[in-house]
Amino acid sequence: MALQSEDYGLLQRLVDALYRDKTVVVRLDVVILAEALDFPDDLCEIISLLPPGKYSRQKLCDQMNSSISGHGWGMKYGTVE
Repeated sequence: MALQSEDYGLLQRLVDALYRDKTVVVRLDVVILAEALDFPDDLCEIISLLPPGKYSRQKLCDQMNSSISGHGWGMKYGTVE
C-alpha cells in the first residue's frame, strides 16, 4: 500500500490557485504555476500529460484524476476536485 507523500494535496492547492480568479485556464497556465511552485518530478509528469487546450475546473480535474489513477498515485498524492 502506498503511503501518503509529503506532497499530498499539492495538486489540489494548484487547482484552487488556478481557479481563484478564473473560470477557464489553458495548459500553459497550469505548467507555469507548477514550475513556479517547484513541483516534484512525479507531479510534473501528471501536468505534462495534459493535452494543450482550455480547461474548465471540472475538465482539468477529470484529466488530472485520470492520470493520477493511471499511475496508481491517488493514495500517494491525492486527487483533485
